[in-house]
Amino acid sequence: MSRWLLLLSALSVSAQDFDAILATIKADQAWTLEQQISICEIPAPPFKETERGKEFARRLSTLGLQDIRTDSEGNVISRWPGSQAPKPLIVFSAHLDTVFPEGMDVKVKREGTKFKGLGIGDDCRGLASVLTVARAFQKHNAKFNGTILFVGTVGEEGQGDLRGVRHLFNKELKGQIDAFISVDGTGTGLAARGVGSNRYLVTYKGRGGHSYGAFGMPNPAHAMGRAIARIADLQVPTSPKTTFNIGRVEGGTSVNSVPISVSMEVDMRSESAKELATLDERMRAAFQYGIDAEKQRWPNSKAPLDLEIKVMGLRPAAEPPDSLPIVQKALAAAKSIGITIFATRSGSTDSNIPMSLGIPAITIGGGGGAQGSHSIDESYEDTPDSYKGPQWAALILKALTEK
Repeated sequence: MSRWLLLLSALSVSAQDFDAILATIKADQAWTLEQQISICEIPAPPFKETERGKEFARRLSTLGLQDIRTDSEGNVISRWPGSQAPKPLIVFSAHLDTVFPEGMDVKVKREGTKFKGLGIGDDCRGLASVLTVARAFQKHNAKFNGTILFVGTVGEEGQGDLRGVRHLFNKELKGQIDAFISVDGTGTGLAARGVGSNRYLVTYKGRGGHSYGAFGMPNPAHAMGRAIARIADLQVPTSPKTTFNIGRVEGGTSVNSVPISVSMEVDMRSESAKELATLDERMRAAFQYGIDAEKQRWPNSKAPLDLEIKVMGLRPAAEPPDSLPIVQKALAAAKSIGITIFATRSGSTDSNIPMSLGIPAITIGGGGGAQGSHSIDESYEDTPDSYKGPQWAALILKALTEK
């Protein structure tokens, strides 16, 4: 008896056929890597994923996907033709964008089994995994008790603020999706919870003036410094893990001028929606403290000092239990092909959106190894068992379409 028989007995694809699908994915390990490299050499900077999206759509077409379209936000959406029922509707996705700005060298360089390139792991590996699963399904004419959509999303990284997946769930496919699987990065981790984040651009504004002649007025830089010092002293829980960071500061015109404007970019995160809201409130109090303390320092000055807070990104936190069927099926699928998962984890991925809406969702790794994610030294290690990443994804899709 096939070792997958119990897991897959209720599916349209027989256990024997599924053995063949998994064997094809393993045999296609070199092909998967070729897809990963070649698609990574198509630039996809934030908000400019169009060319990579077009190529991803073309490759999906050659692999037999149908009803291929690019929605108004830029997501590439396609339907597996072996879908035999409208429900359940499963979205199987990876994200098209990278964190790297336009104009950077995207050529992938090889050093033995290591491949160095911008986004080679995050998320070129995910995109290649999606294509590999499609190729194996095509070869064996796989059919399912449900509908599977193969999707490439935009705006997962940074200031993209999950704009692609937000559009899927709030507009394009609102109320239709029953489960969501994202392949993001490498390895075989399982993110079953969503790390929420609030990101702000905080600006302090004044009138400005000469550092000597106008001395005695509230200084926006000093106000921001007071706020930063207050923020640095905040205490946050270690469980649920909650963090904060000031990642970028800028402003001023010269060393001998009181700044007209200074700003900082603030990031706060938590696995808990409650703790994130609490931290947000304390952060805002610290922002205002900077204004109040600086004005008190110069009580006789009539010069203005103002605070402006702009939202850069809001990712919802979510804490669904590991007892959810999607998580248990993913764990069972991993075990069946020799993947050991000691514990599920939290992540900040496309899955945050469906999780926050109460829709079953997970994010998994695409196999292999990686170092230096989001850096110019990002690299991918093609391990002997890297094929297990896409195999795992295929198994989960099967399990989710069981009757």
